[in-house]
Amino acid sequence: MKNPIIVALDVPNAPEARAIVKACGESIGFYKVGMELYAAEGMPFVRELIAGGKDVFVDLKFYDIPETVKRATAQVAAAGAKLLTVHASKVVMRAAMEGKQGTGLRILGVTVLTSFDEGDLADLGYACKPAELVRHLVARGGEAGVDGFGPLRARPIRRRRRETCCANWESDTVAGPVCGPARVRVRHGQVLTPQQRSLARGASQGAPRFLWRTAWVMAGRL
Repeated sequence: MKNPIIVALDVPNAPEARAIVKACGESIGFYKVGMELYAAEGMPFVRELIAGGKDVFVDLKFYDIPETVKRATAQVAAAGAKLLTVHASKVVMRAAMEGKQGTGLRILGVTVLTSFDEGDLADLGYACKPAELVRHLVARGGEAGVDGFGPLRARPIRRRRRETCCANWESDTVAGPVCGPARVRVRHGQVLTPQQRSLARGASQGAPRFLWRTAWVMAGRL
């Protein structure tokens, strides 16, 4: 079985990211490039990883007018990335799906950020619990034909998939954070729960935490 772990390169520059990739060696073949590293190094570093035989998850959570999202997604797809996050607005997800047509890129809709609570949603004008909004946005993802979802709020995602929004929806990917035996507080204040709790909340694969900040795992079928 191919290793399901996606290691997040949550570091500020390419030299630190390269050191992580070197330390992982052949045991890890999938890496996440998020906003910080992308702001420092951009698509050239994404292409560098791909040229080195690695799969890349571009975690930029695109959110813009549809034509801009479509064109930006096409650029990520042309580089050979495997996963891309976009916000779970139906028009945004549809634009991303159009932009990646004919490529191996898979689009993940971001529903509610894992650090958000009811107060954060109220600030945005949503009078509901995070799980309720997740289920609503997952339904919109089904209508848009999106490939999957991340970050992980897997329990409401799986419940909505079972209920279901679209009978012919083939979305099968959930991505989420995984860490080791102890609770770990990361820089933005979010607490990542242990591996066993991640599994209980919907991930089909687990993994120990690495020495760097975050590990990601792709779940199997919804």
